[in-house]
Amino acid sequence: MRTLVSPVLACFISLASLMVATPSSAQSLVYPPSFTMRDVATNGATIHVRSAGKGPAVVLLHGYGETGDMWVPLAVDLLRDHTVIVPDLRGLGSSSKPAGGFDKKTQAGDVAGVMTALGVEKADVVAHDIGNMVAFQFAAQYPQRVRRLVLIDAPVPGVGPWEEILKNPLLWHFRFGGPDMERLVAGRERIYLDRFWNEFSASPDRFTEAARQHYARLYALPGAMHSGFAQFAAFDQDAVDNRAFLGSGRLKMPLLALGGQKSFGPMMATVMRAGADDVTEGIVPDSGHWIMEENPRATTQLVRDFLMR
Repeated sequence: MRTLVSPVLACFISLASLMVATPSSAQSLVYPPSFTMRDVATNGATIHVRSAGKGPAVVLLHGYGETGDMWVPLAVDLLRDHTVIVPDLRGLGSSSKPAGGFDKKTQAGDVAGVMTALGVEKADVVAHDIGNMVAFQFAAQYPQRVRRLVLIDAPVPGVGPWEEILKNPLLWHFRFGGPDMERLVAGRERIYLDRFWNEFSASPDRFTEAARQHYARLYALPGAMHSGFAQFAAFDQDAVDNRAFLGSGRLKMPLLALGGQKSFGPMMATVMRAGADDVTEGIVPDSGHWIMEENPRATTQLVRDFLMR
């Protein structure tokens, strides 16, 4: 995979922090029977949620091209000593497909509603890709409900060198959308998604055929691709909302910024230091963007070590 970091930003990157690990075998996308599946009506949407366990709560937020199913290896590991909560973002997976509310400030309200419905006042939050953007707004709006925050391999609109990041040609899809584009990909969801799974992987074969079929089916559901495009179309508003927050404050809770070694790498920490005071840098070795497919073992260990710190 070509790096997601533009030449303008390359000066920020040091490979000294890379560590060596061996990726585990292909992950399961099926949650064990100990997890309860429920639909939570909140904030103008119905959010599909998986939950199980006892102990401190942790919320796992997925990104585009996947659903909450991506987190199975991490969720099963954390289940040993946590209450694990895994929603599908609005419009994606098995959650409802509302007409609007895809700005991340609104979706932060979805997360708050899910936690309240499950009787959880405070949680650690672990996020990837677009989930990062929802998690950032959740931490900004509800800092008292977040113990620790983990953001993995995606920038946050309006935070740090956002305008430079937008210039990277690999991120063309940030501006792709609208009715004509939806017509172009209708019935061709797998073709569209394969491009991301391949180009953003260090080793595309680790994003298995079974996983590709699984997610392609979910993104072919009525309204799912429209909702996916809407997640990206909201980035301009997300940038406005995040800059408004940063005009008067910063995140104070401990934050782990993880980048895939062959994707955002240490740039994740550079971005997040522009919006948070207590940032720990981490690298998922031998991985591109799809950290739970490419190296779930290392990702799980990095997250667990931080949450148990």
